[in-house]
Formats: sequence, structure tokens, C-alpha cells
Amino acid sequence: MKLKVLIGKGEDGNFAVHCPSLKSCWSQGKTKEEALKNIQEAIELYLEPVVSG
Repeated sequence: MKLKVLIGKGEDGNFAVHCPSLKSCWSQGKTKEEALKNIQEAIELYLEPVVSG
């Protein structure tokens, strides 16, 4: 499954990323790569009840 994510750099230098199609699914990271890894995990956790239920 492919989902669109949006990523931006905050004033603090960290990257914030969210998935617009999943309400309130946000994450962050010190690097772009870390932020993308973290949002992947957040998406998996977000969808876990749907997949297992």
C-alpha cells in the first residue's frame, strides 16, 4: 500500500511528517530519513487495529 506523506523542516531543525489520509498520523525526526522511518512505523501502528480486527 502506498500513502502520500508530507514532510517539512521546522524552525528547530527537525523534520515533521504526516499522512494526510490518516487523521492525526504525525511523526518527526532529526533527519529526513529518520522522519520517514518514524512515519512508516506510525502508519503501521495506526492501521494495526484495522488489519488485525
